[in-house]
Amino acid sequence: MKYLTPIIITAALIAGCRDKSGEADAYGTFEATEVTVSSETGGRILTFPVAEGMEIEEGAGIAVTDTTIFRLQLNEIDAGMNGIRAKVSSINAKNDILRQQMQNLNVNIERIENMMKDNAATRKQYDDLTGQLAVMEKQIAANNTEKASVAAELSVYESKKAILTEQLSRAYVRSPLKGRVIEKYAEAGEITTAGRPLVKIADLSVMKLKVYVSGAQLGDLKVGSECTVRVDDGDKDYMTFPGRISHISEKAEFTPKIIQTKEERVILVYAVTIEVVNDGTMKSGMPGEAIF
Repeated sequence: MKYLTPIIITAALIAGCRDKSGEADAYGTFEATEVTVSSETGGRILTFPVAEGMEIEEGAGIAVTDTTIFRLQLNEIDAGMNGIRAKVSSINAKNDILRQQMQNLNVNIERIENMMKDNAATRKQYDDLTGQLAVMEKQIAANNTEKASVAAELSVYESKKAILTEQLSRAYVRSPLKGRVIEKYAEAGEITTAGRPLVKIADLSVMKLKVYVSGAQLGDLKVGSECTVRVDDGDKDYMTFPGRISHISEKAEFTPKIIQTKEERVILVYAVTIEVVNDGTMKSGMPGEAIF
């Protein structure tokens, strides 16, 4: 039995070396891009069809808040704009009549001019017609001034309508990204206010593994470099995924409490973020390992 002892010790050392060679270079947890979607307008929530765990597309409807006030105000503005357009049409019609009258006057003025050459008409007749023509020209100018003023009122209404239309569109809450609803903070029928969170959506298609490396490891890492990420698959196996380093911290920090031991509290490390395409295996908060 004495002769077997060195063999057992040698085997244990070899096994220890093999285990060490399979160790990861860094450890951390997975994070997802999470967005809290809030209501942009106040009022009763009319529809809220989403549920926690639901997959949602970018731009898909999340909720609709009460739009009654906005629609009534838009109807009021439309009525005012129609009244202004009617005024503009009336002014244009008056100008058309005046132009026709001016055209008739010009014909008569030309006729009087010819008659004056034969002494068949007086200067007073000519002056009366040209005077009427001048009055009509001033009337058209006055009408155009009124028309410009009315058009300015129309511009004010159009600006108000644009504001209300934008407010109305914000009553329709839409998803800013493709992802999964992970939390829901309200229900249909509740009264909400502007800025109140409604849901939290996470983009789980690409996960971020945040790990910490020492200064000695930092020199071998570059943003954009490929690496291997692995997660536990049972008690003794791993699932591996290709990863890409997307960010390296510019300054050192103390080892985070979640992975430090009492002896490591003075060790300075650098945060490294690795992006990994998720096939559904990785979840937020799941531990992971990186091999550089």
